[in-house]
Amino acid sequence: MPESPSDAPALLLSGARLDDGRTVDVRIGGPRIEAVGAAGSLTTRGTRLDLRGYLLLPAPAETHAHADTALTGAAGGPPSHRPEDIRHRATEAALLQLSHGATALRAHVRVGDVRGLGPLEGVLAARGSLRGLTELTAVAVPRLLTGAAGAHGLAVLRDAVEAGAGVIGGSPDLDPDPVGHAEAVLDLATAHGLPVDLHTDGDDPFLLDRLTAVAAGHRPGVCLGPCAGLSRLPDDVAARAADRLAAAAVTVVCLPQGGCSGARLRGAPPVRLLRAAGVRVAAGSGALRDLSNPVGRGDPLEAAYLLASREGLAPVHAYDAVSTAARAAMGLPDVRVEAGFPAELLAVRGDGLAGALSLAYGGP
Repeated sequence: MPESPSDAPALLLSGARLDDGRTVDVRIGGPRIEAVGAAGSLTTRGTRLDLRGYLLLPAPAETHAHADTALTGAAGGPPSHRPEDIRHRATEAALLQLSHGATALRAHVRVGDVRGLGPLEGVLAARGSLRGLTELTAVAVPRLLTGAAGAHGLAVLRDAVEAGAGVIGGSPDLDPDPVGHAEAVLDLATAHGLPVDLHTDGDDPFLLDRLTAVAAGHRPGVCLGPCAGLSRLPDDVAARAADRLAAAAVTVVCLPQGGCSGARLRGAPPVRLLRAAGVRVAAGSGALRDLSNPVGRGDPLEAAYLLASREGLAPVHAYDAVSTAARAAMGLPDVRVEAGFPAELLAVRGDGLAGALSLAYGGP
């Protein structure tokens, strides 16, 4: 979240429970945590907020949203691609996700075809409307980048970077030459020093291996997702793919709450296998109440709950996927409940993560 003025009155969060079991006071000054001490040990001349009964956590971040199509499922027809309509929907969706604690958002936006840059213009306008509330980064996602048909997509992608897209995306599964598609994305990203985020189902081990090889070593980083097809591969094949992803320092972003318009397959990849191999695993919401997914709350805690309940991750690892790992995948500063760190925090009812995730997902 963009930093607030440093001369803002101090805020004292008193009696909050941390996931390690401690009960603490946290004093916040401006955009950062000033001090953390045992409950009752800190004072302030500013506002005091009693957090007894609450668990205090680093705020989550939304790694994979579709801001240009969000909230269009009830429209009864094709969604409007007018920039002003997209700005309104993208702003509303981001505020919904912020209400669940997500202080940063990576929004995937389709560019090219008949849409041109209209959807991106709408999302970038939403970014301006949200300044000071949440940090929105736009991912420009073309469909085709190779051959004669891909020349237009590549030109539009270059224009998208000039317009303000902060991440270069791609959909290699949809291109007749998926490896060439990924190479075009990586070349442009390297030229501009931008991160990469590629949509792939991950069910073709040969293609996944080639995409991983192409992505290896790119800085400031490469994300692949949603990779649901990895769970459909034989265990030994999936294990080899996980080892290669780890060696290439590629982040896998899964979508346990639903699919997205760039994916054929739903579900989550084998997240425990990936983590065991050393792959950074983050989780996002994906499509939100559009034609790909007619429902959705945009709640990162729901994604963490599903990773724990369906995929067998420990609650601490499940929450990591929507917080620390998500922020790292997005190139954001780390957040800890310690002095000096950004004051991007989330308070949820509960004495521990297991209970907090359960309550957040459907409890009273």
